[in-house]
Amino acid sequence: MAQKNMQKMLQQARKMQEEVTKAQEEAALLESEGTAGGGVVKVIASGDGLVKRVSIDPDVVDPDDIEMLEDLVLAATNEALNRAGELAQMRMEAATGGFDLPGF
Repeated sequence: MAQKNMQKMLQQARKMQEEVTKAQEEAALLESEGTAGGGVVKVIASGDGLVKRVSIDPDVVDPDDIEMLEDLVLAATNEALNRAGELAQMRMEAATGGFDLPGF
């Protein structure tokens, strides 16, 4: 009986590992947008934490105020990465049934 329970637990663990791997792969494909300055700066980030695209409205580029543009890019990037991380976390929670698995 104990051996059957152990086998069942191992099967469940393998299945969960497969689901976690799949969720990680899906999360990497997710994209999230962050904006700043009312949308004049847009950043697209993926669920694996990579910035994929940065878009800047040419009308916001002021050579005399580069610092403002830098701040807008930073704010949009942080927003996109935070949103992408939240989406990835939701995928992981769905795959693990809400269990907290360290390292995933």
